[in-house]
Amino acid sequence: MKALHRITSSLLALCIIQSIVLASDWPQYRGPNRDGRSSETDLLKSWPDSGPEVLWRSTLGSGYSGMAVVDDRVFTMFGDQGDEYAAAFDAATGEELWRFKMGRNLRNDQGNGPRATPTVDGDLVFVMGARSKLYALEVATGELRWGMNLEKELGAKVPEWGTATSPLIEGQYLIVDVAGRTDHGVVAFDKETGEIAWHAGSHRSAYSSPIAVTIAGERQIVLFVAEGLRGISARDGQRLWSSPWTTDYDVNAATPVFIPRNGIFISSGYDTGAALVQVLKEGDKFTVHQVWRNRVMKNQFNSSVLVGAYLYGFDMGTLKCIDALTGEEKWRARGGFSKGSLLYADGHLLVMGGSGNLGLVEATPEGFRSHSRVKILEGKTWTMPSLADGVLYARNFEEMVALRVAAEPDQ
Repeated sequence: MKALHRITSSLLALCIIQSIVLASDWPQYRGPNRDGRSSETDLLKSWPDSGPEVLWRSTLGSGYSGMAVVDDRVFTMFGDQGDEYAAAFDAATGEELWRFKMGRNLRNDQGNGPRATPTVDGDLVFVMGARSKLYALEVATGELRWGMNLEKELGAKVPEWGTATSPLIEGQYLIVDVAGRTDHGVVAFDKETGEIAWHAGSHRSAYSSPIAVTIAGERQIVLFVAEGLRGISARDGQRLWSSPWTTDYDVNAATPVFIPRNGIFISSGYDTGAALVQVLKEGDKFTVHQVWRNRVMKNQFNSSVLVGAYLYGFDMGTLKCIDALTGEEKWRARGGFSKGSLLYADGHLLVMGGSGNLGLVEATPEGFRSHSRVKILEGKTWTMPSLADGVLYARNFEEMVALRVAAEPDQ
């Protein structure tokens, strides 16, 4: 009970802290803090029947790669005529500014093309192809700063449905879940040069992306790999703790959600379910305790979002809200969204349905309160949208769209 109280107190503090964090860019997978949240305010609280204003649409190729948005540029990846590309677009017009060929396009029964999302830091954008090719490109021009074929050089095993992990910036390091040869499970590259700073561990890839958190004063990288949940030191990769979690086909794909100050939520599909684990430091060692586990929330590939003490996400094709501390279901909404994704901003969830429906849902545990819904894309739309400067960016296998979701100054 004492440990659970620590999480409860931290969640109350989190509500205050999150209200003062400012960020208008969306520089990586799941946003500024890799948690699916934006601090933007003054967004529209409802939309006309036609939906938010469409600023532009730009043709893309195949892929599930998300959009990183920094300053006046949008970065994503796609497959086109047999090759895989990283590209930059003008955020105001959708005009393609440059593209970089990364290699052969992945062809797969679950959809062709790249899976990961670019990560932008300073003058570099880091991109990971579906065949485990990692590149650091100049933001301005797309020119190569450094690159590495992780499969050939570090023994990375490309998973059945393609490499999906998105690189993570942690200080001077670029942290990558390589799933490579012995002691190259996770690799920290010098982000400027590509030199390896440290490498550690061995595991099988599970499609998830790493996060960085601080628990008991220790900065650590949390990974959701095929064998389960792991925490390693951000300094040198030393394993600090682990918690087993097995899912059919090794699809632990949803990125973990940090529940301050020492809780971590994980969820998987294939009837596996979800759990909240608590990481405690006892003496000089970390221990892991399972707070709860059930099948109420099954995130097959897109992660849930924490708002206050509640988690919002997709239990396969059903949108749900659950209590983060107990796993109790608060509400569910079937139909209209399929297997989708979502982000949080300004008191609402922007929900991107798997077949192209975009919804605006109030983020409250009191019940499902839908304010607007509109069709913005056709076909499979599994990519998580991005929000920057009042504009929502979404994509499918054919195009990317930019929608104005900010309210006018007098609204």
